[in-house]
Amino acid sequence: MPNLYEPSGKQRIQSIDILRGAIMLIMALDHTRDFFHIAGPTSDPTNMATTTPILFFTRWITHFCAPNFVFLSGLSAYLAGTRRTKSELSAFLIKRGLWLIFVELVIITFAFSLNPLYNFVLLQVLWVIGFSMVILGLLARAPLTVIGIIGGLIFFGHDLLDRLQLPKTGFEANLLALLFVAKASILPIGQSHFIFDLYALIPWTGVMLLGYVFGPLYKSSFDPRRRRKILLYTGIAVLAFFGILRYFNHYGDPNSWSVQRNGIYSFLSFLNVSKYPPSLMYCCLTIGTGLIILSFTEHIQNKLTAILVIYGNVPFFYYILHFYIIRALSIVVFFAQGYGTNQIVNPKGPFLFIPPHFGFNLFGVYVVWLFVIASLYLPCRWFSKYKKTHNQWWLSYL
Repeated sequence: MPNLYEPSGKQRIQSIDILRGAIMLIMALDHTRDFFHIAGPTSDPTNMATTTPILFFTRWITHFCAPNFVFLSGLSAYLAGTRRTKSELSAFLIKRGLWLIFVELVIITFAFSLNPLYNFVLLQVLWVIGFSMVILGLLARAPLTVIGIIGGLIFFGHDLLDRLQLPKTGFEANLLALLFVAKASILPIGQSHFIFDLYALIPWTGVMLLGYVFGPLYKSSFDPRRRRKILLYTGIAVLAFFGILRYFNHYGDPNSWSVQRNGIYSFLSFLNVSKYPPSLMYCCLTIGTGLIILSFTEHIQNKLTAILVIYGNVPFFYYILHFYIIRALSIVVFFAQGYGTNQIVNPKGPFLFIPPHFGFNLFGVYVVWLFVIASLYLPCRWFSKYKKTHNQWWLSYL
């Protein structure tokens, strides 16, 4: 994940790093589940008919990661602009965005598939952050109000597409999936290559633009007490808006909640908002919570927050490294569980070293996850110190 903000004097905003660090740790749980849960590749943990409360929670808690990180990326872009001219910020965001798209297509895709032929190209969070940065770079010279209006129209209005009859096949359908409605969309490229698109570009761009608009709250001249109140009351209002929208079930998410076999599952259904593409309800639930956390963590300092800050200082470094640690472990487990080289390629899936019925139960997934995040602590602490004591140009791209 990218990290744009590093103000002069190497001073950082603790609450942003705390939230970002929590995001990184929780995010790794989802990716660990993807590769190590015995039912990970074939089951939907949010399917009310087959899930369990703990499996649902394992997936649902990770919903908070992507929207808050995209939002913080927009906020950090504004802060990066406080030490650059508008033209310098525009150029930086465009170059940074293109770099992230390259990383997604080449480095992250390989980490997922381990396929050097790239028959499978994955488009997910770095892809939309990179694209959104390019758009934000093009808009950087515009007044903040204009950027906020554009972001707000996208944020609150993109679910109107759920009410339209859209093309299902052909170029138009692929373009709409890429821009607006991607939901595990498979876009073919020739006979033996395809794109697996999880993240629709435009809705996530709206999240980044709104994050950019919140940037002025973190200027050094802004009253911290007023900032905390604005964040808290805005977060509460956004969560209340989510609750009202979700209760009436009319707009804001393509999947309505419904009464289930008991009260627990009905509650899970209420919380089961759509990430692909990110619905208005999904964004309100996750970002509203993130704003409240930002408000409460400005002056909290303890052992837990100190650990979170370490991870939050170097999110891009962590993001790349954690995938390769997970995949290295998956190869070790592959052979430890008795699979042979003839099972490296799974004819039913795009990932190498992930045969059918591979992995552990959910308890085993949590054990692997704890090992992954613990193994990253010392490398992240080292790189965090390195960034604070060095000023090479390339560090701004990590």
